[in-house]
Amino acid sequence: MPQEFSHRVVAIVTAESNPFEMGVATELFGLRRPELDRPWYDFTLCAATPDVRMNLGMFTLTGVAGIEAADTADTLIAPARPDTGVPTDPAVIAAIRRAAARGARLVSFCTGAFALAEAGVLDGKRATTHWQWAAEFAARFPAVRWEPDVLFVDEGDVLTAAGSAASLDLGLHLIQRDHGAEVVNAVSRRLVFTGHRDGGQQQFIARPVPAVPETSLAPVLAWALSRLDQPLTVTDLATRAATSPATLHRKFRAELGTTPLAWLTTERVSLACRLIERGELRLDRVASASGFGTAANLRLQLRRHTGLSPSAYRRRFGPALVSGN
Repeated sequence: MPQEFSHRVVAIVTAESNPFEMGVATELFGLRRPELDRPWYDFTLCAATPDVRMNLGMFTLTGVAGIEAADTADTLIAPARPDTGVPTDPAVIAAIRRAAARGARLVSFCTGAFALAEAGVLDGKRATTHWQWAAEFAARFPAVRWEPDVLFVDEGDVLTAAGSAASLDLGLHLIQRDHGAEVVNAVSRRLVFTGHRDGGQQQFIARPVPAVPETSLAPVLAWALSRLDQPLTVTDLATRAATSPATLHRKFRAELGTTPLAWLTTERVSLACRLIERGELRLDRVASASGFGTAANLRLQLRRHTGLSPSAYRRRFGPALVSGN
C-alpha cells in the first residue's frame, strides 16, 4: 500500500502577480494525480484582497481564499511580481512572518524572493532569483547570501527558484523531497519535463549564437544511461561521442550547464534512489547496479545529494513492507 501523505500548500497572489508562477504551483500541487495511487497535496490560492488584477491586467482573479488561509499552510509560496520596486502588501509580509515563526516551509518562484527578503526570512541564508534582478536584489538585501548561478536554492525551510521556468525545477525538487524519485519521475513525465536539470542560470543568460550549431549530446547521454552499472569515465563518454574530453566538457557546459562527471553522478544517484524505493534491501546490490561500486561510496553520494542515508531514504520512500521491517 502507498505511504500516507498529507501536506497543505498555499500560494499567495497579489496585484500584478505573474500568471506563469501561479500556474506552475497549481499544476504541480493542485491537480489530482490518480495515476500515482497516493494522497496528493491540499492546494489553495489566497489573496489579501477579494479581486486580484494579474500582471498587465491580463485577467482578474476572483473567488480565492482570504489571506488567513496562509496561516494553515505547511508550505507557503510567496507572490512573484515584475514590479519589484513596489513594496509588498503589508498583509502578505505579515503572513510570511507568521508562517516562518510557526515553522512552515517557505518557497519563492522567480521574483517572489523579494517578498521573502522584505519579510526578513532570508537574512543570513542563501537565496536566488532571476538573473535580471540580481543587482537590485543584492543591493537591497545585503544580509541575504545571494547565489548567482543556480536554478534554485534549498535551505531546508526556505527555498528560492531563479527564473520562471526554474519554478518547475524547484517544484519538482519539492515533490522529490516529499515523495521520492519514483514519484517525481512520474510527475515530470506527465509534464514532459526533465525531473532534474543540472547547471545554473548562467547557461540561460543571453550570449551570441554560435555560427555552427553544436552536435546534440542526446546519443551519448542515452548510451551512458543504459550502462550506469559499468565503470564509465569521462574518457569513455568522450570516446563514444568521438571527441576529446576537453571538447566534451565544453559541450556539457554549453548544453546542460554542468560537467560530464557531475551529470553521471546525478544519474547514478537517481537510479540508486529508484532501486531503494522499489524495495532492494542490499546496499551492495544497489551500489553495483548504480555504478557506485561500494556501499560506502553509495552512502556518501546519497547523503550528499539527498541529505539522507540509505536507511533513512528507505524508511521515508521505500515500499510499506520494507518500511515496516
